[in-house]
Amino acid sequence: MSEGAILTYEKVAPKERHSVSSACGAGDVFIGFALNGKRDDKSWRARSVSCIIARFLVGLICSMAQKLVVGNWKLNGAFATNEALLGACCALPRVDAAVCVPFPYLAQAVSRLNGMALGAQTVSEFQSGAYTGEVSAEMLAEMGCRYVIVGHSERRALFGEDDATVGRKAAAALRAGLVPIVCVGETLAEREAGQVMEVIGRQLGAVLDLIGAQGLSRSVVAYEPVWAIGTGRAAGADEAQEVHGHIRRWLAEHGASAAEMRILYGGSVKADNAASLFGMPDVDGGLIGGASLSARDFMAICQAAAGGNF
Repeated sequence: MSEGAILTYEKVAPKERHSVSSACGAGDVFIGFALNGKRDDKSWRARSVSCIIARFLVGLICSMAQKLVVGNWKLNGAFATNEALLGACCALPRVDAAVCVPFPYLAQAVSRLNGMALGAQTVSEFQSGAYTGEVSAEMLAEMGCRYVIVGHSERRALFGEDDATVGRKAAAALRAGLVPIVCVGETLAEREAGQVMEVIGRQLGAVLDLIGAQGLSRSVVAYEPVWAIGTGRAAGADEAQEVHGHIRRWLAEHGASAAEMRILYGGSVKADNAASLFGMPDVDGGLIGGASLSARDFMAICQAAAGGNF
């Protein structure tokens, strides 16, 4: 390489992120040389760079957006069974994993994570005060949590959490340094009425109003079609991709760093459908319910998210 030559690249667009592994001849992956800071069009595309360098850089780019798999234990667990479950789970290369456990088990889980991150399933919108039964974001952070789920459909349906409440909880999480996993999704009736993005846009808009585009960019979004949660009926990979693509465009249109954000799919993700769901370009991982209670199933899902090469 001549003196003053600088190896440069442009970030792969979201829809191209998971389709560039072949590197050589990947004409839409912009990798090349700039001479003295000036782009050299003759060597700009990956096909003009040696295959070894191109593969290395493509792998580096893709690793920046590795998938996230989050287990949501819901109202399940006991000290003995938790010990066995956590002991059989561990972090894998090329995938980020977390478990969101019930409040009483945070202390037990934090010392048995085996490289995974810790999360909670909900949080109070309040920081402190006379709010019996509430748990603040600051308390969760002190316990070692990194993530907290806000707006899960079960919280909305069973405990009356509306869009504004979800936004306030996301704001509380961010103030404490936690990453809120903001859940959105439609009911079957809303899907059949063609209101999917109308509903999701309303849900995201309420969060945006309270934390702004910058706060939203620091969050994770989880699309969970309500009709697929706990029913065994998952959205097909193409169905999930269609909605995830719409969500990413909505985020971009409202000023968030959409290309860098993770959008998870939640709704009857299992070991046998994880690979097809995670193979979609805008599906950045999963929020896993029932399957996270089986170490074998959860690790199989993590393996699918990591590419399956273990």
